[in-house]
Amino acid sequence: MKQNVGTLYVVATPIGNLADISQRAIDCLKQCDLIAAEDTRHSRKLLDNYGIATPMTALHEHNEAAASEKLISRLSHGENIALISDAGTPLISDPGHRLIPLAIEAGITISPLPGACAATAALSAAGISPLPHWFEGFLPAKASERKKRLTELQTLPASLVFYEAPHRISNSLANMSECLGEQRPACVAREISKKFETFHRGTLAELAQHFDDSDDCRGEMVVIVEGNPTLSNSSTTNGEQLLTKLLEHLPVKVAAKITSDVTGEQKNELYQLALKLKTR
Repeated sequence: MKQNVGTLYVVATPIGNLADISQRAIDCLKQCDLIAAEDTRHSRKLLDNYGIATPMTALHEHNEAAASEKLISRLSHGENIALISDAGTPLISDPGHRLIPLAIEAGITISPLPGACAATAALSAAGISPLPHWFEGFLPAKASERKKRLTELQTLPASLVFYEAPHRISNSLANMSECLGEQRPACVAREISKKFETFHRGTLAELAQHFDDSDDCRGEMVVIVEGNPTLSNSSTTNGEQLLTKLLEHLPVKVAAKITSDVTGEQKNELYQLALKLKTR
């Protein structure tokens, strides 16, 4: 039955294998009034596979502002809409960042349907500590901006999680080796859940060399890099020193949480300390 205001469902879809979707997600996609898809042509394969005939509309980075306004109007008139991306969980390096805040502002219920996510899948099998971790997503395409961002991340004790396209993987790994350290342990997960799923593990220097020499660079990739070893392996890290360093690159709340994870000190106390340090 229709309500006065509809619900926006954020639905995770497979990242490769079409079987990696929940029955709840399938039922939702069948029963909602409209599916907002990153690429309607790409999503058609998934919908056809499960006999889902729900109409689709496009919501991608180039039309998100205008499309979001239209979707909010339809939700406000009682329609239920499912948001999906090309693969994985929407908003995780995918469109939706404008739609969700607008829906919240409009008082629309948002219901996430959990499922596949390339970052968490890679973390679970990489062999590098998953906690704490820093999800960066895609690095800048321009080399100078990419190296600048990697330098900013160099001191983080948390494992670093990146997404990368096949045509940039070689250059990105070379930049990571240069900026983060050649001997940093890392893992490149390729084609997760697909037929040619592979995990390449080694130092950043070794992985950069492998992908520079390899012709097999197809498919989306997740790169996991071990956190700064000087900070992450120290059991006597001074909280204030670490916090001061992290505040050079990170928001107060994030810096306080990472410091708490590393040192074991209370997060609330570190947050208050961070506020004082920022005003010095």
